[in-house]
Amino acid sequence: MVVARGSGVVGSAVVPAVVLVGLLAVLLAGGCAAPPSEPRPTPPASVPPSSAPSSTPPSAAERALPVYYVVETAAGPRLAREFHRVAGDDDGSDAVREMLAAPTGTDPDYRSPWPAGTALRSPVRAADGVITVDLTGVTPGAQLGSAGAVAAVQQLVYTVQGALRSTDPVAILLDGRAGEDLFGTVSTAEPVARADQYATRSLVQIDSPAHGAVLGSPVEVRGEAAVFEATLLWDVLRDGEVIRSGVTSTAEGQRFAPFSFTLDLPPGDYVVRIAEDDPSGGEGRPVLTDDKAITVR
Repeated sequence: MVVARGSGVVGSAVVPAVVLVGLLAVLLAGGCAAPPSEPRPTPPASVPPSSAPSSTPPSAAERALPVYYVVETAAGPRLAREFHRVAGDDDGSDAVREMLAAPTGTDPDYRSPWPAGTALRSPVRAADGVITVDLTGVTPGAQLGSAGAVAAVQQLVYTVQGALRSTDPVAILLDGRAGEDLFGTVSTAEPVARADQYATRSLVQIDSPAHGAVLGSPVEVRGEAAVFEATLLWDVLRDGEVIRSGVTSTAEGQRFAPFSFTLDLPPGDYVVRIAEDDPSGGEGRPVLTDDKAITVR
């Protein structure tokens, strides 16, 4: 689950004022330079099976594909990622079908705002620097609001690009035709480029364990985050009360980079939560967090 919480986060880093102001400007403006291409992130060791009905023969190999969803935060809608285990041999098409298969991801706070009945009309194509996605069943006149419409379209863009390990723009067709305005807001007259990831994605992301996982201790928590000075805060909650807190580091600060830490927990039900540090002291946007409910057996 991804939410935004208030600025009462302890442990802010102390740096010279000039450096702090400069780094804050980069973070808050989303100015970190994205790499020219994004290899598919390494999936966790265990991912949930596909939620989509499958017509693929049982012999087809399964693999983990990144699927993006929209989450509501106090900083506005952002994208969050889950890895889903899918059988098939067409990564782009399979990832889009998985994205459209259910109104939420494994985490119920991760939602897909595309109207029920939206489906892939023909296989995804990638040629001449453009990825083409042809959809059908998009409800005419469906309204998601300006921010919601942009987030839904970027959900599709990030999902198909992530599956294909590409940052090529995405031509979105509706029943074979280009030029329609999606949700009355987003033009599809030209291929849609990926929006800046620092302004579009949640900056903190737990990839493993998945929401609802039942597992033994110790629990390894893995994910990806783009946080100030590589500093990531974590809490463990039980029955709504924080019972343990700590700090870990990402591999690199101010850019999306992996992190991992291990928790030794007795049997029980828990929520593991991660959060950005808040070097602005509450003067910037709301802090982004992600959390997963798990059961330790």
